[in-house]
Amino acid sequence: MTKVCIYGAGAIGGLIGARLAAAGSCDVRAIARGATLAALRERGIVLRSGAETVRAPLPATDDPRTLGPQDLVILAVKGPALPSVAQHIGPLLGADTMVLTAMNGVPWWFFAGRGGPCADMRLESVDPGGIAGAAIPARHVIGCVVHASASVPEPGVVVHTIGRGLIIGEPAGPRSTRLARVAELLMRAGFDLTQSDNIHYDIWYKLWGNLTMNPIAALTGASGDRVIADPLLREFCSAAMREAAAVGARIGCAVTQAPDERHAITRQLGAFRPSMLQDAEAGRPLEIDAIVGAVKEIGMRVGVATPNIDALLGLIRLFGRVRGLYPDAAPGNS
Repeated sequence: MTKVCIYGAGAIGGLIGARLAAAGSCDVRAIARGATLAALRERGIVLRSGAETVRAPLPATDDPRTLGPQDLVILAVKGPALPSVAQHIGPLLGADTMVLTAMNGVPWWFFAGRGGPCADMRLESVDPGGIAGAAIPARHVIGCVVHASASVPEPGVVVHTIGRGLIIGEPAGPRSTRLARVAELLMRAGFDLTQSDNIHYDIWYKLWGNLTMNPIAALTGASGDRVIADPLLREFCSAAMREAAAVGARIGCAVTQAPDERHAITRQLGAFRPSMLQDAEAGRPLEIDAIVGAVKEIGMRVGVATPNIDALLGLIRLFGRVRGLYPDAAPGNS
């Protein structure tokens, strides 16, 4: 039976883990810590989705060495946790282990083996010092874009509100046999799967829509519908999105949709609470670098000015620093 490890049993990791465990088509376990680890050991994972409640065993540990090499590791942690993951994930990786990166924003492997103006560029904002890239070589990676919303009201309990979409793809481009195996496993668990031939574009497109909504919601405490309803904020979002689209065009991820078209889609989601707002309210570290900082860094590399994104980055970084949710700048650095 396929051995699967969920690394990070929070909202998205818990959602995927619960569905896989309930489907019974693989041996699924989890790496977790603290109260989440205790809850999983005591009662397994609980998933509430509308009127449906799924309860499934999800054996968990905080020591990857006890599990050994896996067939598939589903990496579902927030960006700030990546350095710690890089230090401990080694025992889970065999020669053929696949690592599905179900994470927000620009991943550390985005430019590995890729041509163009950012060929093999390491993003200092995402992977300072190259720790993640060294620990998880790109050959292991399968990219993933999550189109689902979930929250964790208490450890080991996931509330799924909308969406079951997962887009997966090989960083090298063409579909593969191993990609099809992962797709089949996730489809059996009830996800709507798309196998992409251009996962870089899919990642950038989601980021293009999220890089403003997430930090603005965290800054203001407002749900997505209220952000979009304010004409001044909506235009600010549009201006930043135009900058991100210009950056994307330079790296082969051209977004042709207009910001207003994306806003119309966002309105349909109603009073949703973006993940960065949920993290801010819960006092968790904010995932700023992969969502906002990386776009600024790439823009600088390809010669695209991003004044609105820069302003947003400065605001959300200071917001996080004042609340202890984002690290203070090193002396001499912004």
